[in-house]
Amino acid sequence: MTETSTAPFVDYFRFRLSRDTAMAVAWFGEKWRSSLLFKLATFAFAGLIVVWVAVWMFLASDLPEAESLADYQTPLPTVVRGIDGEIVHSYARERRVQLQYADFPEQLIEAYLSAEDKTFFSHGGVDYTGTANAVFDYAIKFGSGERAVGGSTITQQLAKILLLGDEYSVTRKLKEMILASRIEGVLSKEEILELYLNEIPLGRRSFGVQAASRAYFDKDVGDLELHEAAFLAILPKAPERYGRRGQEQAAMQRRDFVLQQMEENGFITEAERAAAAAKPLGLKNQRAETSADAGYFLEEVRRQLIAQFGETAEDGENSVYAGGLWVRTSLDVEMQEAARDSLRRGLLRYHGGRAWAGPIATIDVSEGNWAGQLASSYLSINYEDWRVGVVTQRAGASATIGFSDGSEAPLTNLPNALKAGDVIAVSPQGNGFRVRTIPEAQGGLVVQQAQTGRVIAMQGGFDHRLSDFNRATQANRQPGSTIKPFVYSTGLDNGMTPSTEIDNTQFCYYQGRQLGQKCIRGGRAGQFPMRYGLEQSQNIMTVQIGMQAGMENVVDTIEKLGISEDPDPYAATALGSEETTVSKMVAAYAALANHGRLNQPTVIDYVQDRSGKVIWRADERACNGCNMAEYDGSAMPRFGLKGEQAMDPRTAFQVMHMLEGVVTRGTATVLNDLGLPLFGKTGTTSGPKDVWFVGGTQQLVAGAYVGFDTPRNMGGYAYGGTIVAPIIKELIQNSRDHWSDLPAVAPDGIRMVRVDRRTGKRVLDGWPTGDPRGDVIWEAFKPDTEPDRATRQDEIAAKRDEILNLIRASRRAAGDDDQGNDGEPSDFVEEQGGIY
Repeated sequence: MTETSTAPFVDYFRFRLSRDTAMAVAWFGEKWRSSLLFKLATFAFAGLIVVWVAVWMFLASDLPEAESLADYQTPLPTVVRGIDGEIVHSYARERRVQLQYADFPEQLIEAYLSAEDKTFFSHGGVDYTGTANAVFDYAIKFGSGERAVGGSTITQQLAKILLLGDEYSVTRKLKEMILASRIEGVLSKEEILELYLNEIPLGRRSFGVQAASRAYFDKDVGDLELHEAAFLAILPKAPERYGRRGQEQAAMQRRDFVLQQMEENGFITEAERAAAAAKPLGLKNQRAETSADAGYFLEEVRRQLIAQFGETAEDGENSVYAGGLWVRTSLDVEMQEAARDSLRRGLLRYHGGRAWAGPIATIDVSEGNWAGQLASSYLSINYEDWRVGVVTQRAGASATIGFSDGSEAPLTNLPNALKAGDVIAVSPQGNGFRVRTIPEAQGGLVVQQAQTGRVIAMQGGFDHRLSDFNRATQANRQPGSTIKPFVYSTGLDNGMTPSTEIDNTQFCYYQGRQLGQKCIRGGRAGQFPMRYGLEQSQNIMTVQIGMQAGMENVVDTIEKLGISEDPDPYAATALGSEETTVSKMVAAYAALANHGRLNQPTVIDYVQDRSGKVIWRADERACNGCNMAEYDGSAMPRFGLKGEQAMDPRTAFQVMHMLEGVVTRGTATVLNDLGLPLFGKTGTTSGPKDVWFVGGTQQLVAGAYVGFDTPRNMGGYAYGGTIVAPIIKELIQNSRDHWSDLPAVAPDGIRMVRVDRRTGKRVLDGWPTGDPRGDVIWEAFKPDTEPDRATRQDEIAAKRDEILNLIRASRRAAGDDDQGNDGEPSDFVEEQGGIY
């Protein structure tokens, strides 16, 4: 049709519009003048429109934007994986798993449509027939206190769940309808169903059908049978009712109704409905959350994640409890179990036959609600068959123990101090339980990879369920003699060698004008090679080395290795008077094994967001050329060295080599029969208040301490070699396949020389035999620092010195054994730090 031919049609349309409008206005004016009833009807209609617009504006003005659902992210828990990639824990306050629409079984979707909204795919967000029925039911029940039927579509339910809340009112229902219409304009039907099936609360702290499927049937949604899918579809009506004990009949009736609706809607056949209706509910008991028994480790991971990403959704899109993070940690479950068990048994061995240490906590049992109080305390224990309970009554030699489920049983083996209200550990005995003692002494243990800094196990006490204070990272304690290797390393950096002879006779220091000089004698008097002082943990030799090397240099070494911040340059520091943690000490010893390169200890390898993108990693080394488009024929790209060079690599190896002697013939010989190239050092602080051992192989380093949380004397028999070294031994025995038996590899610039271990002199006519007590050993030297060969005159002089030392020792035993040369008691060791 041409422009000329369309002109008459346009003119005709304009004429009719003008004429008809004029006629309508004339008709309205005539009716308005002649009919009172018409005027009233007009006013009523106008008023209705005004009211409707006002109500709509009032309700819609403050509604959230439906468009926000297009970018909505389901709050998801953080999933934690171990060193092997297996899931070991999740940080969740609710059970949530997000699926895509294609992941939902068709039969499950049909069950929800039949139960909740069979016209879902045909309405525009509101089912007006269902709404009318709901209004009628509301009118009937108004004032009765009984809740009316909902009549909400799935879209309306989604609006309520995500945007409005669960307020029960006509206003909320109207807002729900408006929002539902808006949602239908923003999202497709499949997107609406996907959000709904991921977000609907279904009881047992589960949100979404996948989480509910796991909570009620311990299955994934793809494995559900028809009757199970129908059960999940009944839960939106009463999510906290149908899964409870005693509600089985009501749940069966509602489930069968859903099956009937599925048949009527053509989703299943009559035979399928009958077969499903004949099956029991098949609900599983509520499952305990599966998690590796690594509470101290996992809490350290959680603490670091919260510091980095925040705790809740308000803190950011990658928060711990809503961001859906995937976290790869360095946790080795097998090593963790070995660390946990070895530390526990070590604490129990130390406690031995001591008296009952007192209750874990106390609660008021007089009100009768002791079971609820015990449950809300979250105190528990995972050791053998032990349980945590509360003493409900005590009368003389009889008592009863109660548990969080409300059950009670007789209690035996009663300490005198036990009373009603004490929360204690017990184990089964006969028809009742007997009192068990949680060791009062506690401790911490860390295992770390030397070359990477990855912490693969961490135990911060007897059980994290009893105390979440992590003694591996939070307890600042004096390290005692475990600090000595770093004093010796400072000496090696300042002109000394492992064969340098150090005086162990006495150490003199100036106390001021009034007190003058004070001298303290050593253990075995005389001149001895540096190695002897480290192997036998000689305090006087250690202080002499520190003073000759310069205590300013010693504290500089301690700071560089991250052991302590701003330590004092005093003699006491050389004996371990400054405080540190197990984690820091293990990292410092790992630097010895790693040729002087210090790696900060890490428990997290990397973090991925919910879409799999890596948003944080511990190892930030660049790999130049790793992503080249085509191989250019050059050498294979490799990562650079990890960590910071905190020590001369030759010095680090020399110290580690000397520390192997601590295990073969020094203060940690309890470890020698393991047949591994172990190095390490024991430590016992003044008192003794804490006992230590830190050491391992060139690949793995472990460290632990034992002591009371409020430091006090542990007893004169408490030494690192007798209490903590056996803990590390048991750890290694229970994780033997993790420990390499390869000898340590020396760095460039180390020369291995045969020496006499007693004199430090070079030997040319003998060979090491492998006997720990043999005279000839291999010693590590830097170039041009090797000792001279021993001569016959050296042997005569050494024998003479030995005789003189014996004479001096006999004189001291006869008179002033405990006196310094100024006549005052020699308590330097007790005052200033480590003993052994």
